[in-house]
Amino acid sequence: MAGPQMAAKANGEACGECGGRTYLIERRGDLASARVCTCSEACPVCGGRGHILVEKEGTFSKKVGARTYEVLQPCMCTLRRKRVALFNDVQMPGVMAHASFDNYRPFNEAQDRGRGVAMHFAHQYVKGDTAKNKGYVLSGPVGTGKTHLLAATLGHLVLEMGVRSRYVEISLLYATIRRGFQDGKSGGEIIGPLSEVEVLAIDELGKGRGSPFEMETLDELIARRYNAGRTTLFATNYSLEPERKGARSTAPTGYRTTEDARTAMKDAELLRERVGERIYSRLCEMCSFVELPRDTPDRRRTRQEMDAPPPMGGMRNPGR
Repeated sequence: MAGPQMAAKANGEACGECGGRTYLIERRGDLASARVCTCSEACPVCGGRGHILVEKEGTFSKKVGARTYEVLQPCMCTLRRKRVALFNDVQMPGVMAHASFDNYRPFNEAQDRGRGVAMHFAHQYVKGDTAKNKGYVLSGPVGTGKTHLLAATLGHLVLEMGVRSRYVEISLLYATIRRGFQDGKSGGEIIGPLSEVEVLAIDELGKGRGSPFEMETLDELIARRYNAGRTTLFATNYSLEPERKGARSTAPTGYRTTEDARTAMKDAELLRERVGERIYSRLCEMCSFVELPRDTPDRRRTRQEMDAPPPMGGMRNPGR
């Protein structure tokens, strides 16, 4: 996740603990946490002042011509501390503390394309330019690395570019809002900060019971970000196809009772059916779509099967 500005120490030597990144990312409880490495706590560049004098050249009048002058600007150690603090505000899942584009291992061409789309977005992102920063939706079965790519993207944006970002798993957001009701908070108070952050990653899009509360919450959050032109990333287990093959779409377009919603969504496999026409239409405008095949291997199951001990009385058949 380290960028060129964050990667090198002033003396050019690489630290054995952080590898020259000048910061460390660790798992603390259920969240990923970043901290400045001990090798960079004392800054030899600014001597702890937090700023440095930089010589610049400018022309203030044609008569005088170009002149050099000195200005104060933040030292890299100041930017590093700010970006570490920003990372800790992302609320990245602890299990994704070390997720990066380098350690993402695609099993098929579609996964490689998904990695390419996420990398291109991260490396071509223009801070503050909402018109150029179209998001993406990653769709695929469980365990195919969608959250990994979201985490790698946010890590790059925050630590290399200082972009204020957040991660949210949609069902946990619903639970947080419900708990907030008990404390006298409105859903808008909780959604507000998520609406305003520059880049938001919403994981498990389409998950839930499909209740009016959930649909209204999701609609409000996406509508706020859509109307403000803010960049949003998504991951979902549901297909991005616009309609079922050989059947008319049953996407919800109007009012439904809670029981109607549960019945309609119980067997729904299309994202369009899970989130409704309005949200799906906005996703088409806000994001690029990347769908992984249904037969893409579950990385977690594959890893567990490889690590499982051989059955008693015989050795594991390496060919199976």
